[in-house]
Amino acid sequence: MAAESADNKPDLGSTAWLSNKQKAAMVIISLGADKASEIYKYLQERDIEDLTYEVARLGQSTNSQVEGALDEFYKLCLTHKMMTDGGLDYARSVLEKAFGETTARNLLEKVSKTLQSRPFNFLSKGDPKALIGLMQNERPQVIALILSYLDSELAASVMMNLPDDKRLETISVLAKMDRVSPEAISVVEAETKRKFDTIVTSEDNMNIGGIDFAADVMNHIDRSVEKRIFDDMEKVDPDLASEIKDRMFVFEDILGMDDRSVQRFIRECNTKDIVYALKTATDDMKQIFFNNMSKRMAETVTSDMQTTTNVRLKDVEEAQQRIVNLIRKLEDQGELIISKGGSDDDALV
Repeated sequence: MAAESADNKPDLGSTAWLSNKQKAAMVIISLGADKASEIYKYLQERDIEDLTYEVARLGQSTNSQVEGALDEFYKLCLTHKMMTDGGLDYARSVLEKAFGETTARNLLEKVSKTLQSRPFNFLSKGDPKALIGLMQNERPQVIALILSYLDSELAASVMMNLPDDKRLETISVLAKMDRVSPEAISVVEAETKRKFDTIVTSEDNMNIGGIDFAADVMNHIDRSVEKRIFDDMEKVDPDLASEIKDRMFVFEDILGMDDRSVQRFIRECNTKDIVYALKTATDDMKQIFFNNMSKRMAETVTSDMQTTTNVRLKDVEEAQQRIVNLIRKLEDQGELIISKGGSDDDALV
């Protein structure tokens, strides 16, 4: 068809007059049968029929036509990646610099339509925690269908958080999945969106403040102020004060850390901070520090503690807070483990 239609076109090498289906057929042919069959796995049955029809009737094409179709395909793939990874504004900025304002606008319009029409697209920008919570209660067949439309990293994150038995069955279903009717996809998508919107709304409301947020704020407050807040709160709402404390990491929680983690943060500590921090510490706390530092460092700290006098309580609390901040920083970097209440579920993240 392309060759026949070209007889009536002024530019035989142009792809401007070709339909999107014809361009797609050119790309499929250029990829070869093996790679084309891999792409077919991700298409719906109707799309496969249309594409196969165009491939069969395409006829001869010029090299410039094929190169043009491949170039457009590459730009669309590039645009899609930039939009999903960096957002619309980022994609527009890069594309305008690379291809000019007009081409960038056309690419963004095409990709925007594709993203909007792709099944389960609303999940790609959602909170992964909400998505994981939703999947926990779904059947493996439904989970596998949804995962097949997600980014591989997001899909892997969901898979890792499924119960062992459901994870195994989901992987099996996903591996054996071939084609699903558009009607079935639409039904599952509509129901999933309804459930997901409910979860996201609920979680958004929870994330505006809440116990975890309050605990995080308190972790960054001066210890003297922290103490006054909790003293007052315990008079009004002792249960709330206790619940916030349970989510926090404070200097006294060093007593519950394993030796390796204590050794890790001590290596980063300023010796003066240790000397000041231990001024008001219990014997158990001092022992934790001394047991996990070198003999030479222990001798230095002991000597400095004996010679350092008239230290203000504020200076002690600030030193303890700097050590707490260092521990939290190392924990964020995966250098050590903070545990609360003896349970892995209570570990701060």
